[in-house]
Amino acid sequence: MTNVYGSPEKVAMKTQLFRIALEVLQKDGWKVEREPRSGKSSVRRITKGKESLLVSIRTTQDTWIAFPRTPGDKSWRTLDDVDAVVPVSVDDRENPRYAKVHLIDGDEVRARFNRAYKARKAAGHSIPVGRGVWVSLYDQEATDPVNRIGAGMGLEFPPIATVPLSSEQIATVGADDDEDVVEAPLSIAEAKRRLASTLGVDPANIKITVEA
Repeated sequence: MTNVYGSPEKVAMKTQLFRIALEVLQKDGWKVEREPRSGKSSVRRITKGKESLLVSIRTTQDTWIAFPRTPGDKSWRTLDDVDAVVPVSVDDRENPRYAKVHLIDGDEVRARFNRAYKARKAAGHSIPVGRGVWVSLYDQEATDPVNRIGAGMGLEFPPIATVPLSSEQIATVGADDDEDVVEAPLSIAEAKRRLASTLGVDPANIKITVEA
């Protein structure tokens, strides 16, 4: 998940993934420009002929992408403002060799995140405002475990390009770096939630022992 104190290798990988997304869009015929009014460095205006889309580029080094809720918990930050999402992911979180770039309609992404959010709230998950709701790109969507609800958009919408990663920047990775997902200090409850989400079990079944 997001690591705001990421290692130089993770920062370099994020930079490479973002650059690849821009290059793929341009090679696909899109003119890519910054959108100053968005206030987000991940947001771009892409134009091809008469078609113009506001997109959010989401880099991921663990094959999951995230968007946070807005203050007041009424909507999605960034996601609700864009026409499409450009997830750019490594092919494998443990042994990355390629970047996979997708272009997915914003309504589709919002529908999946809405399903994921509703299901996790119903299951009693704590989702603090400003923290990301994480959805898997490549796991098949399923009702069990609950974190598979909303998953699979990278399967249903195949990449528009698969690009080899630079060998000097291939490293052990495992953190997403979306700039508008803020990571707070890790609590025991949150650690249990994350482990439960990863293992597909109820948080009540996770026991953590801390030795000082």
